[in-house]
Amino acid sequence: MALLGGEDAGGQNVYVHEVSRHIARLGYQVDIFCRRDNGVVPEVVRWGDGVRVIHLRAGPAEFIKKDPMWKLMPEFRDSFLRFCRYRQGHYDLIHSNFWMSGWVACELKRRLDLPVVHISHAWGKTKRLEQGEADTSPPDRVEVEHRTLCEVDRIIAQCPDEVNELGRLYNASVDKVRVVPTGVNIKTFYPVSKAEARAKLGLRAEDKVVVYIGRMVRRKGVDNLIEGFARLRARQPNLPLRLIVVGGETEEPDPERVPELGYLMALAASLGVRDRVWFTGKRQQSELKDYYSAADVAVSTPWYEPYGLTPLEAQACGTPVIGSAVGGIPFTVAEGETGFLVPPKDPEALSDRLARIATDPALQATMSYKARARVEREFTWERTAHRTAAVYEEVLTERGVSAA
Repeated sequence: MALLGGEDAGGQNVYVHEVSRHIARLGYQVDIFCRRDNGVVPEVVRWGDGVRVIHLRAGPAEFIKKDPMWKLMPEFRDSFLRFCRYRQGHYDLIHSNFWMSGWVACELKRRLDLPVVHISHAWGKTKRLEQGEADTSPPDRVEVEHRTLCEVDRIIAQCPDEVNELGRLYNASVDKVRVVPTGVNIKTFYPVSKAEARAKLGLRAEDKVVVYIGRMVRRKGVDNLIEGFARLRARQPNLPLRLIVVGGETEEPDPERVPELGYLMALAASLGVRDRVWFTGKRQQSELKDYYSAADVAVSTPWYEPYGLTPLEAQACGTPVIGSAVGGIPFTVAEGETGFLVPPKDPEALSDRLARIATDPALQATMSYKARARVEREFTWERTAHRTAAVYEEVLTERGVSAA
């Protein structure tokens, strides 16, 4: 229910929202359990047909950053048990998201004898390898992940690279791992005519537009994008380039609230492209199709990304993507067909690919068509829901529970 684009409101929020709604359409009754982070929201919120959001007490009713929530998980577990005892009654299966919820799910499995399907969205050992000292995860994380891998009934991996990661870094058995690609809402993200989108956003028809949409955190590599953009600007000063950066904690860009935003603004100024970079602040999903569709190319060059939803959103809007060859991005971006892959932290390689797409309308058109077609074929939330339901039914059948 959080406004997307904030520090702790990104792909995982979208995943829970979309999978819950689409799973419910297949006949399941779904309750989503979240920590109460303000004193106004009701305990139970109807979130669609067959879906409720349950707000549990765990710590103060205020926003808390992700990592400090770890110490609140025992209270969250106990609040869940109280809700089951006095309000709900019975569940057939738990689907846990992220490592902290994996710990809660293992605790509940022991107490309630419920099967668990778990998706991590990111694994601690990989994060530690990629981020080094910048990794702020609690020290218990990897131990909890090992426990989760041992105790849950199934693990959902979002791409083949994640399966390899589990075997290589965790020595995990792949027998209980099932690959279920995360999807994109093709009714929310769809192509809008470039002229219409640009008119709505106040962009010129002749501009060569690059867009980034996502969170303002260092690992997303927005600084790499600004450097690559600046190099292209220096090489082709007569090219009418514009870069749009969408995201942050507030609807108007606020460097005081988001220090990373201040860093990026200063970087753009130091590279002489501040007048060419538009920091919009964060936008809701219903607005994003216009930003994607207005662009000639979307860029996502993180140096750590377990999967990445924004490349799929861009392609659903018919926009070619330049992505870094990390995590799930090589799985979702077809090299040379729907976009290009570049090494992370390589602004020169990014600059070369930006030039190739921005100056070749025929290539843009071909990649645009193939991008939308591939998303419709492989990466819709309906397909994700059916594949997820198949994992549920596999587990429930083992338990002797009838299908939904």
